This record gives sequence, structure tokens and C-alpha cells, in this order.
Amino acid sequence: MSVLIFIDHSEGQVKKVSLEALSYGAALAGQLGVSAEGILLGTVGMDLSTLGRFGAKKIHQAAQEGLNHLDAQVYAKIIADAVTATGATVVIFPNNFSGKAVAPRVAARLKAGLVSGAVALPDTANGFVVKKTVFSGKAFAHVALNTPLKVIALNPNSYPIREGEGSGSAEVVALSVTATAPKVKVVSATQATGEVPLTEAELVVSGGRGLKGPENWGIIEDLAKALGAATACSRPVADSGWRPHHEHVGQTGIAIAPNLYIAIGISGAIQHLAGVNRSKVIVVINKDPEAPFFKAADYGIVGDAFEVVPKMTEAVKKLKG
Repeated sequence: MSVLIFIDHSEGQVKKVSLEALSYGAALAGQLGVSAEGILLGTVGMDLSTLGRFGAKKIHQAAQEGLNHLDAQVYAKIIADAVTATGATVVIFPNNFSGKAVAPRVAARLKAGLVSGAVALPDTANGFVVKKTVFSGKAFAHVALNTPLKVIALNPNSYPIREGEGSGSAEVVALSVTATAPKVKVVSATQATGEVPLTEAELVVSGGRGLKGPENWGIIEDLAKALGAATACSRPVADSGWRPHHEHVGQTGIAIAPNLYIAIGISGAIQHLAGVNRSKVIVVINKDPEAPFFKAADYGIVGDAFEVVPKMTEAVKKLKG
């Protein structure tokens, strides 16, 4: 018996959400009295045994290079077969793009109960109850999983990475698989540029139509650079071509959950809030005191962004020396 954790990766690097999932899975394995084991499809440029620092006892790897590109149907079959072979009773996925595509397929193949959007360790004192977000993050639900096999997709930034609690070295085991012909063919891939990927960023600085035009975006980038944050934008900004669509956060864009979200010149429409309301702390800067975003903010500054933001940037630089 074990807890099996899916390790997502890109460009040869294990993603931060995977380290969160490993830490979560290791903690759950401790609760259940079983071992935590990872599964990685494809190849990465690191020694996988070092993932033992995050609590994994064993890493199962199917090292075919053809598996480096996500094909949800192929991945689901391999992982489902691995679950059966290893005798895992719980499978953990990060609830990111890959996890959302693969986890339901694995659950369907194995007739397992599924909870997506988990935000806390299951309550195993009385059954197996998982806390998750519902209604675009506006509320929480506690879902009881009664199936013998359980699948959980963990929301990004909802569980801390815990390093050093494992043995420090995991056993790496070759996973022998016969992958079916992929239904998806990758013709080309264009990687979004930027220092911090939005989905993994702990700090995000975001701008809206209050910036008046793309020529003013420098104040957003300056503050983000000073903080070491990622930049984002509202949908109207992306639709107007001021910023690329991969920076659009909201219900119809990317849903994020950073530790700090700074919204500058964004009114706070409900569609935008749905994608950012899992942020730990929200700071709103807007010259309109009636902007709806202030109702959701932890901190608000009523003022002209062109005056406030440069002063914030200078204060951050001064604080960091």
C-alpha cells in the first residue's frame, strides 16, 4: 500500500507544484502509515533520488523521451497501470493544467473517487474527508471519499513545500511501460518568457485599464522586478493587445493563488475576482474609492497609480538595500 504522487515537469525541470504535491502526499502517507512514492513520465535534468528530501521513498520513472510532452490519454493509462502494479490506495496530482487533464481520466479508469481543488490534508480520523474550494473559490466543501481507491488534485500554493523531512534519498525504479500511440502530436511549442511562471508565482503584480495604455506598463514591471514577482493583467488589457493573453488572470484566464496579489488600476469585476480570490493577501490600488475590488482587498490604497506605484517601488528597493 502506498500514496502515489504524479510529478509534473517542463523543460527538464520538476515544477514547484509537484514539490507541493510530494510534500502533501508524504504527509498523507504518514497519516495512513504507508509509504509515499512518486511517478514521473519522461526525463528531467536532475537526480530524481534527491526528491527523497520531500518525503518520497521511491520514484517510479518511465524514461522514454516521447513522454516529455503531455498526452492526457497516454499518461492516464500508464499511471492507472502503475497504480494497479504498486498497490497504491491514494493518487495525488497537482491541480494544474496537466493534473486537470489526467486526474479525471485516471479516476475513471480505476473507478476511483475524485476530489479536485483540494486545499488541506484529508481528515482521516473519521473516514476520509477532503476540503476543497467550490463556486470559483468563494466557499469550501468537505467531500467524503468512500471508494477503495482515491484520487486527489491539490490546488497550487495551498500546501507548503516541506523539505528535509524525508530520508534525503529516494530509490529510483525504472517503470516498464508500453505507451500507446499518442493521439496528440506536438508541432511546435512557444514558451512564455518571464522570470517567474504565473501559475507558480508567490508574488504577482497585475494591471488593468487604469494604466491607460501599454506605454505605461513600465511601472508594473518595475514594481514586479523590485519584488521578484510575476506580472499579470485583467482580461480587457489582454483583449486590447496591451499584454499577451498568457498574462490574463481571472475566470476566463489563469486562476492563481499567490501569497501576495497587487491589483493596480483594476476595478474588480466578479470574473476577475474568481481567478484571484484564493490569493493569501490582496492589495488594491485604484483612484476610484467605489471600485468593487476594495471589498475583497486585505489592504487598499485610494490614489493615482502613476503616483503611488513608483513610490512603492522605491520603498521596496530601499527596504531591500
